[in-house]
Amino acid sequence: MIAFQTPREIPLFQDNYHPEVQHYKVQVPAIISGAEYYFETDSGLKYQVIFARKKSSYLEHIINFSVLSDEFEDEYSETNRGEIYRVIATVIEIIRIFHQHHGTSTSYEFSGEFKAGNEAREVSIRTLLYYRKAREIIHPDWELEIQGNKVVGRHIKRSRPKSVEL
Repeated sequence: MIAFQTPREIPLFQDNYHPEVQHYKVQVPAIISGAEYYFETDSGLKYQVIFARKKSSYLEHIINFSVLSDEFEDEYSETNRGEIYRVIATVIEIIRIFHQHHGTSTSYEFSGEFKAGNEAREVSIRTLLYYRKAREIIHPDWELEIQGNKVVGRHIKRSRPKSVEL
């Protein structure tokens, strides 16, 4: 008989997590394992969320979230359209969808750009907002920490999954 361990999905969000506001419609990648997602807000802004794999591990990801619009100076501009809560809810939904298809991922990291005039801060206001929201919804099997201006969520290794005998 050959014994092997089946990979198990690592839950990312708390079992009782439900979004506070409705997210925007998400455009998922054509290939389900893809890493680029898009959505458009009611004001017509188009956003992109990309999951980049870290070089150190195939199961670790950096989340890049940006606005795609010629209207703003760069992709990390502050839009001030009053849509922040639905935008955050949509990014959370995208992370949920991505993790659903990459259920053995062990870490995610992301950061928020600095607002003009706040560049001297150690941690941006946006990063603190993301950290606070992540602490509310993250599953207890994950730990969150701020490293510089990044929020890093890592799965806490617990007991090993049971072996399956063939």
